[in-house]
Amino acid sequence: MQNCSEPYPSDAVQWTNSGADKRDGRPIFRSMLRGARLSCPNCGSRTLFSSYLKVSPACAKCGEELFHHRADDAPPYFTIMIAGHIMVSLVMMTELAYGPPLWLHFSIWLPLTAALSLALLPVVKGAIVGLQWALRMHGFGGPDADRQAPESAFAAGNFGP
Repeated sequence: MQNCSEPYPSDAVQWTNSGADKRDGRPIFRSMLRGARLSCPNCGSRTLFSSYLKVSPACAKCGEELFHHRADDAPPYFTIMIAGHIMVSLVMMTELAYGPPLWLHFSIWLPLTAALSLALLPVVKGAIVGLQWALRMHGFGGPDADRQAPESAFAAGNFGP
């Protein structure tokens, strides 16, 4: 018979943010929140991006290397998912409440969808970079941490086998 005083078995998976990520000093939620605020996941200064979607090679304040990120297609995918749910809900509510003509739908919702997507994209990308940093993925202190930055590799002349 199982001991009822324990809410979970001792070998149960912990889905909280108090496991190994806290021991390493990289809490996942804080890192993602800092990334979503377009800030460095390590120190919180607003130096994550050097331009609209280009992640800085390193933080200007703390020196944390950020070139390791591999956000790839995840930010556009999540942005489409978020913006799509918001915009479809608004379109459906407007259609059911007012029933405007189709040309009015297009003239309102297409620019709003584009603006929302462009506003969300850096936020989502920052959160994904923060997640990768917190989980030590792709060279952020993980198994392949000895990888060189692409710029320094070209500067040193190391661009071939």
